[in-house]
Amino acid sequence: MNLRSLVLCSDDKIIRVLRRVLSDLEISVEVCSDSDAAIRKLTRQRYEAVIVDCDDEALAARVLASVRSAPCNKRSIAVAMIDGQKAVRSAFTLGAHFVLYKPISAERARTSFRAARALMKCERRRNTRIAMQIPVTLTGEKGNGQKAPVTVDIGLGGLSLQLARRKRGSEPLRVRFTLPGTEHVIECAAEVAWEGSGSQTGIRFKDMLSDQQVFLKQWLARHSSEIEQEDPPASCRLTDLSVGGCYLEIAAPLPVRTLVMLTMKIAKLESCVEGLVRVMHPEHGMGLEFTRTTSQQRERLEKFIQVLGGSKDTQPELMVAPEGLDDDDESASKASSENEIDDPLLDLFRRSGDLTVENFRAELNKQRSVASAAQSVSA
Repeated sequence: MNLRSLVLCSDDKIIRVLRRVLSDLEISVEVCSDSDAAIRKLTRQRYEAVIVDCDDEALAARVLASVRSAPCNKRSIAVAMIDGQKAVRSAFTLGAHFVLYKPISAERARTSFRAARALMKCERRRNTRIAMQIPVTLTGEKGNGQKAPVTVDIGLGGLSLQLARRKRGSEPLRVRFTLPGTEHVIECAAEVAWEGSGSQTGIRFKDMLSDQQVFLKQWLARHSSEIEQEDPPASCRLTDLSVGGCYLEIAAPLPVRTLVMLTMKIAKLESCVEGLVRVMHPEHGMGLEFTRTTSQQRERLEKFIQVLGGSKDTQPELMVAPEGLDDDDESASKASSENEIDDPLLDLFRRSGDLTVENFRAELNKQRSVASAAQSVSA
C-alpha cells in the first residue's frame, strides 16, 4: 500500500519536481492549489505526509493547524517549503517536522523525503491494528490483577480490550500477554489511553524493553499486510558524545521529539542506544538525548567513549533509525530526570532554541577545546 501525500502548492515547477521524487519513493501525490480545498481533504481523508508551500504564511498556518486538529491526520508528517534559512523557526513554530529550501531541487528533495518516508512508515506502523482475541493480565499498582479474556485489537503502541471492571485512568498498570503462535511473553508498564462505550478500553504501552519492541514489531509485520518493510537506517557522522547524548552530522536530520535507535560501532565494540531528538538543524545535523540511561547502559557508553578516545585514527560507524514521534512530554521529561548530571552537551541542547546554527557550532567548538585541554592535563 503506497504512502499518501497532500501537496498545497500552485507552482507548477515545484509540483513537477515533487511528483518525480515522491513517485520514485512510492509516495502518491495529491495536489491542491487552494487552502480551503486542502483543509476539506484533511478532515475527510488520511495522508501520511502534508507538504505546504509557505509563501503565504497565514494560509500555511491554517493548513498546518488543520493537520493537527483532524483526527485522521494528527500523526501526519508535515513538510514546509520555505524561502531561505531565516524562515526556519517560523516553519517549525507553525508545526512543520521538515523544511525544504527553495528553489526546490530534486537531489535535496530526495534526501529529505527519504528521511521523511522512514518516519511516515513508523507512524503508520504505530497506527496499524490487528484484530485478535487473546488473554491479557492487567496488574494495578497494589498488585491486584484483572484478566481480560477478550482483546479487540493490538498494535505497536498498545491494545484495546473489553474490561468487565474499568480501571482508573490515572492508575499505574502493568500489562502481560503472550503473542499468538509464540511463547514470547510481552510485559511492560501501561496506562489507560481512552475509554469507549460499554466496557471497551484502550491501553497504551509504556517503557517496553527494546527486545520486546523488536519482537512485537516483527510479529505485527508478519500478520498485517498494511505494514511495509522498514527503510534501512541512515548513516551519520558523530561529532560530539557524552554519557547523556550526542550530536550527529546528517544530511536529512529527523525532527525534534523523534524517538530513534542509534547503533555505534568501533573496532569490535558495538553500542545500541535509544534517544530523543532535542536539536535539529536542517541539512546540518541533530542532537540526541539518550533515554533509558540505566547504570548498565552508562557503563557501555563510558567504555565506548574510552575506546573512541584511544582510537583517534579510526572513525566509528554510526547508523540511526526513527522509532516514531513522541507527542507528549513524558519521554522528554523522563530523559531529563534520568540525565540530571553535569553534562555540558545536554545543557547546550536545552538552551539551543536561543542560538543560531552558527552560534550553536561555536559553542560545540568551545566544549571540544575545554575537553581536549582537560584530557591533556590528565595525560
